[in-house]
Amino acid sequence: MSKYQFRESDIYLPGTNVPRNRMEITDPDILHVIEEELLQSAFRLFLADMDDAIRFDEAYFKALHRQTFSALYEWAGEYRSVNMGKGGSLFCQAVFLPKESKRIFQRLEQEGFLKIAASWSKDQFADRLAYFQCELIALHPFYELNGRITRLFFDLITVFNGYYPIDYSHAIYPADKKTSYYIQASIECVQRANNAHLRQIIFDGLMKAEGNL
Repeated sequence: MSKYQFRESDIYLPGTNVPRNRMEITDPDILHVIEEELLQSAFRLFLADMDDAIRFDEAYFKALHRQTFSALYEWAGEYRSVNMGKGGSLFCQAVFLPKESKRIFQRLEQEGFLKIAASWSKDQFADRLAYFQCELIALHPFYELNGRITRLFFDLITVFNGYYPIDYSHAIYPADKKTSYYIQASIECVQRANNAHLRQIIFDGLMKAEGNL
């Protein structure tokens, strides 16, 4: 995994791509396991708290990151204050983050936080999920764990609408094991504002939950 590039930040332990953490873990594999356990626990907790009054807004998005990872990272739930890039991709500049985040979530609110998607076709739902997910991928608001928290955010939206969580396994862990199609689609979002590849991945991974067919 390539390391993020940025200036004036001490988020990583010196000479590593391991973020400083409350548990003082230095092994990236152990850290990854703990992050995954926290994600699974958060999914269950947020799912249990879900009701018709839920607002999938910016505050909810930040709370999702904060409550999921605050036991591990001091900066959980806080938007980054430095510019960041990865590989050949440059994410939204930090100075524009608040404005761009507000724009995205205002648009999401205008579309009812996608809470009416249960009445849409699968094709329509995949289209709007891809649009907003692509926007948040390019925003890349947190120092770390943007992809996983963004996927969790949209999984909760799909479950609200009577679907199973989106199955990305075919794209993140392709059978040929040569490359991640999801990463390629994410790069297209950042570099070309193109969500076509991501939309297909989401469409292929969407399935109505039993009892909602």
